[in-house]
Amino acid sequence: MSRVEPVKRWGKRQGAWLWARAERMLRVLHDDLWTWRADPLPPSVWLRWFPHGVVLLAAFGVLVGDAAQLGDNGGIEPGFAFLIAVAQAGAMALALWRPVAAWWLSMAGMLVGAFAVRAEMVPGGYEFTWPWTAAGLIGHLFVMLLLALRVRTRVSLEALALTALTTYLVQGVMGAANYLPTGQLAVILFTVVVVLGTALRGRREARDELAEQTTLTAEERARRTLLEERGRIARELHDVVAHHMSVISIQAQVAPLLVENPSDELKENLAGIRQNALEALTELRRVLGVLRAEHPEVPVASEAGDGAAPHAPQPTLDRLDALVDNIRAAGLIVTTDSSGTRRPLPPGVELSAYRIVQEALSNVLRHAPGATARVRLVHLPIGLRVEVTNTRPKRVPAPSQGAGHGLLGMRERVAMLDGTLTAHPTPDGGYQVAALLPADGPDMSSASFPAPSTEDDAP
Repeated sequence: MSRVEPVKRWGKRQGAWLWARAERMLRVLHDDLWTWRADPLPPSVWLRWFPHGVVLLAAFGVLVGDAAQLGDNGGIEPGFAFLIAVAQAGAMALALWRPVAAWWLSMAGMLVGAFAVRAEMVPGGYEFTWPWTAAGLIGHLFVMLLLALRVRTRVSLEALALTALTTYLVQGVMGAANYLPTGQLAVILFTVVVVLGTALRGRREARDELAEQTTLTAEERARRTLLEERGRIARELHDVVAHHMSVISIQAQVAPLLVENPSDELKENLAGIRQNALEALTELRRVLGVLRAEHPEVPVASEAGDGAAPHAPQPTLDRLDALVDNIRAAGLIVTTDSSGTRRPLPPGVELSAYRIVQEALSNVLRHAPGATARVRLVHLPIGLRVEVTNTRPKRVPAPSQGAGHGLLGMRERVAMLDGTLTAHPTPDGGYQVAALLPADGPDMSSASFPAPSTEDDAP
């Protein structure tokens, strides 16, 4: 007994394991195939409803052919034969919307037709194609193809396996008196269409996934570019605001020396102002220091792209003539014009105006070869209007390798100054970029972007 008990326990464990596996497989089959879920075939890209028309036309042929074959050659009563043909032809039409349910209907039609014909077969009589009729085989081919095109590969393989098993049981196990076997040919053809449908479905899914990834990549690129532009805005914040904070600190330190017999309260307040300015400057440098480069310990290259030192003052409109001279040296004919009474502007406005002109002229160089450009500054009581207009290009521009976000940077700059920007083609085939920068908007002195040599937008 001591030797038999372990064997019994092992047998019980193996039986329980096999039963659990079988139960799990049956549950998977139930979830995959026992469903009425709609999965319609989408319209074709080229001829929208052409595939649906082909299937419906083929279904009509299967209806006529199967009814005639079952009634005339199979010996089944014509009305009953017509019902079986309706089931198999209807399965083809149903597969356009509910492929799993259509597979069940087609299998049921085959089984009912096979048993009905088997009951009419007699030894030595007419040999009938069995268990799949010719029309029924064609109909089930369409159903299996549409099934493989719409459902997961596992579900298609399960349906194929059950179809092959059913065909084997009907033809190989039950058999009939006098027939021409079609089971082997049917299983081979079903396997071929399932493989074909699975391949086409995989190709379509790969194409859709590629399109989705392309869209996500473009969105991610635009989002990353926007974040980079805002990071550059923050980096330039230090160059302007830090200067003002330093001036405040120095003035607070010198102010007691300019007053005769300053009170202790005044000295204390000025000392507090100086200390707060120094602490704010230190905190500003600490926070923005990480934005100056990926590796803060490495010296940062000039962002202006003009060979200036990394910590050189940011450009203003006073350096606009030098910028235009550099553009002219590159081969672009540029004229400048200014109107209105010039008055002091906030540093952010001057810096943004300089960058907009720089970006727009760089785009003209890249995208409008042979064109001429005109820069116009209009000094208004409410701010500054900047216009950069170019004529029609005389040659086809060379392909650009830029990122294509120059206008995005200009719009971001103008938006942070509460201004407006327009960029559009002109009637003569040229292009115009116009920005209105209010002088009384938020002093976003950091609202600037690096030199436009890395951008790439149509002029």
